[in-house]
Amino acid sequence: MQEQHVFIGDLTRREFREALAGGKFQTAIIPTGSIEQHLEHLAMEHDIRMATHVAEQVARQLYPQVIVTLPIRAGISEHHMMHQGTVSAKPGPWLSVIFDAVESLVRHGINNVLVLNGHGGNEAPVNGIIGQWHLYFRAQAPQANVQFHSYWDLSRPEAEKLCKTGVPGHAQEYETAMALAVCPHNVRLDAMQDQEDRSPLGASAEQGQKLVDAAVNATRRYVEEMIAGQHRPF
Repeated sequence: MQEQHVFIGDLTRREFREALAGGKFQTAIIPTGSIEQHLEHLAMEHDIRMATHVAEQVARQLYPQVIVTLPIRAGISEHHMMHQGTVSAKPGPWLSVIFDAVESLVRHGINNVLVLNGHGGNEAPVNGIIGQWHLYFRAQAPQANVQFHSYWDLSRPEAEKLCKTGVPGHAQEYETAMALAVCPHNVRLDAMQDQEDRSPLGASAEQGQKLVDAAVNATRRYVEEMIAGQHRPF
């Protein structure tokens, strides 16, 4: 069986060119997140790790319709810069990189692009400008459908049934449970016992898998609807 390459960076230019010519990869997902503090017990890569994981699972389920582009690892995290190790981008340059990535895909003939976000600090800057992006693509590439969503918002109704505390929170029950399911090596169990915030102690890997499944299923449905011509801004 041919391996499913769902990350654009894993393909050669010939493989990608021939895939596009054959009608594959007409929809792309760009994961965005952050490298920032997640209390004492979660690895700082959590946000981008989760967004990329959800994007990958969706692409595998919808292969060969969907491709995952380069994850944008740094995010807008100035509010966490008091914690050493956080890497924060300025909103203007960061938005330019996201826009340029989207436009590159559209110029190659990929008409559906979902920016799948995993960091709350990225939401306000994108939501404040995406209307202008829509106007740009309406004029330059009217066939393009560009959307931005955080994965927890797409799955919020189900997630809130599974979590006693808020969704997504920050390194609390929701995020800790998902990390226990997807990347348990990123969870420092001993640190959970010592820190002031006790809400992560209620998280479990079983709960986390249900939350991951909810995020993947909701995102897949949204992408399928984009492919079917829904969610267009105009």
